[in-house]
Amino acid sequence: MKDLLEPFLYPHNILLYGLLLACICYRKKGLWLLLVFYYLMGNTFIANQVRHWYISNTTQQRLILPLQSDPVLYVVLGCGGSAQQLPACATARLQQLSKELAQRSNADLPATVLITTRYCQPYLDYLQQRVTQLAVDCYDAGDNTYQEFSSLAMRLDKTQSLRFITSDFHSWRVSKLVAEYQFNATIGAASTQTFRAVNCGLNCMFTVNLTNLDFYSKLMAEFSSYAVYRLGGERLTGAASD
Repeated sequence: MKDLLEPFLYPHNILLYGLLLACICYRKKGLWLLLVFYYLMGNTFIANQVRHWYISNTTQQRLILPLQSDPVLYVVLGCGGSAQQLPACATARLQQLSKELAQRSNADLPATVLITTRYCQPYLDYLQQRVTQLAVDCYDAGDNTYQEFSSLAMRLDKTQSLRFITSDFHSWRVSKLVAEYQFNATIGAASTQTFRAVNCGLNCMFTVNLTNLDFYSKLMAEFSSYAVYRLGGERLTGAASD
């Protein structure tokens, strides 16, 4: 009973029902719109459906699949940081890479890895502590994903088998760029908290959860970033789109 009733007493849910009461009392269209927006953005059941849609949409493109054979080259897309420290997203990507390297059919042979980041040393230190058979190259490919792909297109042989390592919330945009540049590639997506479904009980249809706002903000950033790239091209991103 406690687990069922306690969420209704959280401040964000009290605000939800306060808005509902205000809508009933004042009957203003603006209040109803605010209530609907707040509910749709925070409701866990709806957010979990969107999470499921996003994951299904990216995996159905046949890019984010388990490897059928070992790729010639692993490409780890950079995730910021500094000369001294790795951010959490970079750590997750390197962990995903380490796991995939351990599962190779010829794991006893050196793997070839290319990392695109401005601050190479923390990435290299992290990998060298965990993987022994490794040939790594690292260079600054640009300030954003679009510049990275433009640089990689000039550097790599598109006919060779590639494996891009990125984060799950980044995978949709990466899959679009892989297709645009016609790389022979699959995508390994490191799992993050963003797209893990939130536990949902009987009260989920009648409450909101503020963690869903982070999920929607990343989802909107993903789609809007690609839209800016397609519309603005080189003028806005530094890399031209087709």
